[in-house]
Amino acid sequence: MENPKHILLIIGGGIAAYKAAELIRLIRKSGMTVRCVLTDSGAQFVTAMTLAALSENEVHTTLWSLKDEAEMGHIQLSREADLIVICPATANLLAKMAGGIADDLATTLLLATDTPVLAVPAMNVRMWQHAATQRNIAQLRKDGITVMHPDEGDMACGEFGPGRLPEPQVVMTEIVNRLGSDYQAPGVLRANELGSNPLDGQPAFAPDQHRPLHGKHVLVTAGPTHEPIDPVRYIANRSSGRQGFAIAAAAAEAGAQVTLVAGPVHLPTPAGVLRVDVETAMEMEQAVYAALPADVAIMVAAVADWRADSQADQKIKKEGAAPAALQLTENPDILAGLARHEQRPGLLIGFAAETEKIEEHARAKLEKKSCDWIVANDVSGPVGESVMGGADNSVHIVTTTGTEIWERLPKAEVARRLVAKISKELADA
Repeated sequence: MENPKHILLIIGGGIAAYKAAELIRLIRKSGMTVRCVLTDSGAQFVTAMTLAALSENEVHTTLWSLKDEAEMGHIQLSREADLIVICPATANLLAKMAGGIADDLATTLLLATDTPVLAVPAMNVRMWQHAATQRNIAQLRKDGITVMHPDEGDMACGEFGPGRLPEPQVVMTEIVNRLGSDYQAPGVLRANELGSNPLDGQPAFAPDQHRPLHGKHVLVTAGPTHEPIDPVRYIANRSSGRQGFAIAAAAAEAGAQVTLVAGPVHLPTPAGVLRVDVETAMEMEQAVYAALPADVAIMVAAVADWRADSQADQKIKKEGAAPAALQLTENPDILAGLARHEQRPGLLIGFAAETEKIEEHARAKLEKKSCDWIVANDVSGPVGESVMGGADNSVHIVTTTGTEIWERLPKAEVARRLVAKISKELADA
């Protein structure tokens, strides 16, 4: 093959390191070349001799090689590569990368490179779910590093959940996708291709089967808006933002690029999500339009219908028994405006908080707003038990073709089901 692509593979510590050997074989079989950097922790699970035999290249293990570093080897290694792949990427290695730490060969060359980087995490489920790890992943993605989502299943430690290293074939497909559409490795399927996989006669697989929204931009709004009356008072509602944040997280896990426009809420930013904080409906409208174009927009925010016609500069004082007069003006209809926008998303989904005649009001809103779906939820009930602010939700998915009713579920599960429905809709389009 003329001008083969060059992969620099960093092997972190963890039992999943043994899969790096299979990945090297697939990289070589595709016609690419591969050099390996083996960390001290990785060397506890696989040997440099094994990696050298499979890659047919020297394996680099230390920053203190007199020969290599006389030629600034760590910089040269990263400069020669078309893509740097970290597999497995442990929680420790991801944390060092996010913090800009350079205390060994792997982290030093990562800090000294402008080559694209693909990280393939593998770790215990609780380590993956820990707030620190999720914060580090969000920072890495913000820095432009591609971080794959781990598989879910049984682990060597005996626990079950997300944290398993994706299979080498799936990683290989992501490598090809990262290298661009002008390169097609033999035996590797692209995200939208079907058919037989000539690799070892194995059955065809969908390379983004765990990331069905890969390559899509999903725009989500969440939370309430606060419309100031004076410096200490505002008009608002009881929206917690939990459902919108859960949808943003599920979309990111499905591989989407996610922009989350959030009203005033106290929730952590989901991993891999770009968050834009706003306060008022006017600010939210501006942020939504600024985020376009998007393939999908999910307008979950409970935007205040009204705002004060004018905001007092000072706190409004009581004057006698009569309440202060409050003149209101209507806020912009962000959902309807998005439906008319020249960059209207291909799939536009609105939310409707209703207290009665749920489906009837939702269908009227669907027609009035000119959107594709309305997700209506029943927010009636006493404070503390209502959907607003609660952990669960029950929804009606209203479309032009019918209505689906989902009984009460945790909001995270509602989010996962909604993202799965969106993925299928886009795949069938």
